Amino acid sequence: MRTPLLAAAAALCIVALPAGAQVLKPGLWEINNKISGGQMDQAMAEMQKQMAQMPPAERKQMEEMFAKQGVRMSPNAGGGMTVQMCMTKEMVERNDMPIQDGCRMTQNSRSGNTMKMAFACTNPPSSGEGTFTFNGSESYTSRMTMRMQEAGKTETTTMNTTGKWLKADCGNVKPPMPPKK
Repeated sequence: MRTPLLAAAAALCIVALPAGAQVLKPGLWEINNKISGGQMDQAMAEMQKQMAQMPPAERKQMEEMFAKQGVRMSPNAGGGMTVQMCMTKEMVERNDMPIQDGCRMTQNSRSGNTMKMAFACTNPPSSGEGTFTFNGSESYTSRMTMRMQEAGKTETTTMNTTGKWLKADCGNVKPPMPPKK
Protein backbone atom coordinates (compact mmCIF):
# COMPACT_ATOMS: atom_id res chain seq x y z
CA MET A 1 0.00 0.00 0.00
CA ARG A 2 1.26 3.44 -0.78
CA THR A 3 1.57 5.93 2.05
CA PRO A 4 0.17 8.95 0.10
CA LEU A 5 -2.95 6.95 -0.78
CA LEU A 6 -3.51 5.93 2.82
CA ALA A 7 -2.97 9.51 3.97
CA ALA A 8 -5.50 10.67 1.40
CA ALA A 9 -7.98 8.05 2.59
CA ALA A 10 -7.52 9.20 6.17
CA ALA A 11 -7.97 12.84 5.16
CA LEU A 12 -11.10 12.01 3.20
CA CYS A 13 -12.56 10.02 6.10
CA ILE A 14 -11.93 12.88 8.50
CA VAL A 15 -13.44 15.45 6.17
CA ALA A 16 -16.51 13.27 5.67
CA LEU A 17 -17.34 13.06 9.33
CA PRO A 18 -20.60 14.74 10.29
CA ALA A 19 -20.77 18.36 9.40
CA GLY A 20 -21.90 19.85 12.67
CA ALA A 21 -24.91 21.56 11.16
CA GLN A 22 -27.18 23.04 13.80
CA VAL A 23 -29.91 20.50 13.08
CA LEU A 24 -27.68 17.60 14.18
CA LYS A 25 -27.84 16.28 17.73
CA PRO A 26 -24.69 16.33 19.83
CA GLY A 27 -23.49 12.93 21.03
CA LEU A 28 -22.15 9.70 19.58
CA TRP A 29 -22.46 9.32 15.81
CA GLU A 30 -21.78 6.29 13.60
CA ILE A 31 -20.47 7.13 10.15
CA ASN A 32 -20.29 4.48 7.42
CA ASN A 33 -17.89 5.35 4.59
CA LYS A 34 -17.54 3.59 1.24
CA ILE A 35 -14.42 4.79 -0.60
CA SER A 36 -13.93 4.03 -4.29
CA GLY A 37 -11.90 5.14 -7.26
CA GLY A 38 -8.28 5.29 -8.27
CA GLN A 39 -6.12 2.95 -6.24
CA MET A 40 -8.19 3.36 -3.08
CA ASP A 41 -10.31 0.27 -3.85
CA GLN A 42 -7.14 -1.84 -4.02
CA ALA A 43 -5.63 -0.23 -0.91
CA MET A 44 -8.78 -0.79 1.18
CA ALA A 45 -9.14 -4.38 -0.05
CA GLU A 46 -5.47 -5.09 0.75
CA MET A 47 -5.79 -3.60 4.24
CA GLN A 48 -8.88 -5.72 4.94
CA LYS A 49 -7.14 -8.83 3.54
CA GLN A 50 -4.13 -8.24 5.81
CA MET A 51 -6.38 -7.84 8.85
CA ALA A 52 -8.25 -11.05 7.97
CA GLN A 53 -4.94 -12.96 7.76
CA MET A 54 -3.64 -11.79 11.15
CA PRO A 55 -3.47 -14.26 14.02
CA PRO A 56 -6.57 -13.78 16.24
CA ALA A 57 -4.64 -12.14 19.11
CA GLU A 58 -2.86 -9.70 16.79
CA ARG A 59 -6.11 -8.85 14.98
CA LYS A 60 -7.87 -8.27 18.30
CA GLN A 61 -5.07 -5.92 19.39
CA MET A 62 -5.33 -4.00 16.10
CA GLU A 63 -9.14 -3.79 16.36
CA GLU A 64 -8.85 -2.53 19.96
CA MET A 65 -6.34 0.13 18.87
CA PHE A 66 -8.76 1.31 16.15
CA ALA A 67 -11.72 1.13 18.57
CA LYS A 68 -9.98 3.48 21.01
CA GLN A 69 -9.99 6.02 18.17
CA GLY A 70 -13.66 5.34 17.38
CA VAL A 71 -12.84 3.41 14.17
CA ARG A 72 -14.18 0.00 13.24
CA MET A 73 -13.38 -1.69 9.94
CA SER A 74 -16.33 -3.29 8.17
CA PRO A 75 -14.81 -6.08 6.08
CA ASN A 76 -18.15 -7.17 4.61
CA ALA A 77 -19.10 -3.69 3.42
CA GLY A 78 -17.19 -3.84 0.12
CA GLY A 79 -14.27 -1.73 1.28
CA GLY A 80 -16.24 0.28 3.77
CA MET A 81 -15.15 1.67 7.08
CA THR A 82 -17.25 2.54 10.10
CA VAL A 83 -16.19 5.41 12.33
CA GLN A 84 -17.73 6.48 15.61
CA MET A 85 -17.35 10.13 16.46
CA CYS A 86 -18.31 12.31 19.39
CA MET A 87 -19.93 15.59 18.34
CA THR A 88 -20.02 18.03 21.25
CA LYS A 89 -22.73 20.64 21.77
CA GLU A 90 -20.14 23.33 21.05
CA MET A 91 -19.15 21.69 17.74
CA VAL A 92 -22.78 21.53 16.67
CA GLU A 93 -23.43 25.15 17.67
CA ARG A 94 -20.32 26.39 15.78
CA ASN A 95 -21.25 24.35 12.70
CA ASP A 96 -17.74 22.84 12.91
CA MET A 97 -16.41 20.53 10.26
CA PRO A 98 -13.72 18.27 11.72
CA ILE A 99 -10.78 18.41 9.38
CA GLN A 100 -7.27 16.98 9.31
CA ASP A 101 -4.17 19.08 9.99
CA GLY A 102 -2.91 20.43 6.70
CA CYS A 103 -6.44 20.76 5.31
CA ARG A 104 -8.65 23.82 5.21
CA MET A 105 -12.20 24.54 4.17
CA THR A 106 -12.29 26.69 1.04
CA GLN A 107 -16.05 26.90 0.73
CA ASN A 108 -19.03 26.07 2.97
CA SER A 109 -22.63 27.01 2.15
CA ARG A 110 -25.97 25.72 3.28
CA SER A 111 -29.43 25.89 1.77
CA GLY A 112 -32.28 24.09 3.51
CA ASN A 113 -31.20 20.56 4.37
CA THR A 114 -28.19 20.60 1.99
CA MET A 115 -24.66 21.78 2.72
CA LYS A 116 -22.00 22.10 0.05
CA MET A 117 -18.33 22.39 0.92
CA ALA A 118 -14.90 22.37 -0.67
CA PHE A 119 -11.48 21.74 0.88
CA ALA A 120 -7.78 21.77 0.08
CA CYS A 121 -5.02 19.77 1.79
CA THR A 122 -1.23 20.15 1.73
CA ASN A 123 -0.20 16.64 2.85
CA PRO A 124 -0.82 14.96 0.56
CA PRO A 125 -1.54 17.81 -1.88
CA SER A 126 -5.20 17.32 -2.73
CA SER A 127 -8.53 19.07 -3.04
CA GLY A 128 -12.16 18.16 -3.25
CA GLU A 129 -15.75 18.98 -2.69
CA GLY A 130 -18.83 17.38 -1.24
CA THR A 131 -22.52 17.65 -0.55
CA PHE A 132 -24.23 16.70 2.70
CA THR A 133 -27.99 16.06 2.87
CA PHE A 134 -29.45 16.18 6.37
CA ASN A 135 -32.39 13.88 7.07
CA GLY A 136 -33.52 15.52 10.29
CA SER A 137 -31.38 15.79 13.41
CA GLU A 138 -30.31 12.12 13.61
CA SER A 139 -29.03 11.18 10.15
CA TYR A 140 -27.39 12.45 6.98
CA THR A 141 -25.87 11.24 3.73
CA SER A 142 -22.94 12.72 1.86
CA ARG A 143 -20.93 12.31 -1.29
CA MET A 144 -17.34 13.58 -1.42
CA THR A 145 -14.90 13.72 -4.32
CA MET A 146 -11.15 14.17 -3.76
CA ARG A 147 -8.44 14.73 -6.34
CA MET A 148 -4.72 14.25 -5.78
CA GLN A 149 -1.60 13.90 -7.91
CA GLU A 150 -0.11 10.41 -7.90
CA ALA A 151 2.83 9.49 -10.16
CA GLY A 152 2.22 12.47 -12.42
CA LYS A 153 -1.48 11.86 -12.97
CA THR A 154 -4.62 12.93 -11.16
CA GLU A 155 -6.29 10.27 -9.03
CA THR A 156 -9.95 10.82 -8.17
CA THR A 157 -11.47 9.18 -5.13
CA THR A 158 -15.14 9.22 -4.21
CA MET A 159 -16.66 8.52 -0.82
CA ASN A 160 -20.32 7.94 -0.08
CA THR A 161 -21.23 8.27 3.57
CA THR A 162 -24.19 7.74 5.84
CA GLY A 163 -24.22 9.08 9.37
CA LYS A 164 -26.60 8.26 12.17
CA TRP A 165 -26.87 9.52 15.72
CA LEU A 166 -26.55 6.70 18.28
CA LYS A 167 -26.96 8.34 21.68
CA ALA A 168 -26.27 11.48 23.70
CA ASP A 169 -23.47 9.87 25.76
CA CYS A 170 -20.21 9.44 23.83
CA GLY A 171 -18.83 6.96 26.37
CA ASN A 172 -15.11 6.47 25.82
CA VAL A 173 -15.08 8.05 22.33
CA LYS A 174 -13.39 11.42 22.58
CA PRO A 175 -14.28 14.41 20.37
CA PRO A 176 -11.76 15.22 17.62
CA MET A 177 -9.17 17.89 18.21
CA PRO A 178 -10.45 21.32 17.15
CA PRO A 179 -8.97 22.64 13.91
CA LYS A 180 -5.98 24.95 14.26
CA LYS A 181 -6.83 28.58 13.53
